Amino acid sequence: MLQVALIYPEIPPNTGNIARTCAATNTNLHLVEPLGFEINDRQLKRAGIDYWEYVNVTVHPNIESLRQASQDARWICFSTRGATNFREFQFQDGDWLLFGSESKGLPEEIIIKNPAVYIPMEHPKVRSLNLSVSAALGLFEARRQLGLN
Repeated sequence: MLQVALIYPEIPPNTGNIARTCAATNTNLHLVEPLGFEINDRQLKRAGIDYWEYVNVTVHPNIESLRQASQDARWICFSTRGATNFREFQFQDGDWLLFGSESKGLPEEIIIKNPAVYIPMEHPKVRSLNLSVSAALGLFEARRQLGLN
């Protein structure tokens, strides 16, 4: 089963939208503190609409807690600093898809220890995509490759 992890997410609507995508795909969502919002944040709940009860969300106090929860599963880092186009990467059942904060992305120490993929963007002035868009693209590509769509 694929898992989605957000490392230090900052913007409630992005996390709410990702939670909604996870609910729709029956994918577990992991949030690593510190968060830029409270879990009961009104904007977070609004973005997730009324689907929160259908999402299995785990909040981890730190990266080590996430590592323990993943039981040495493969972490796939989504980053503009990734080396491989996400469509060319071979996802596996059990992969954990990691996404960083909106302002800083994933910490470098995580990227250098794990496979890192990027989502191609044609316009040279566009630095990155919205976090919720990136998570949806990554999750659905992994699901497509695994025959889950």
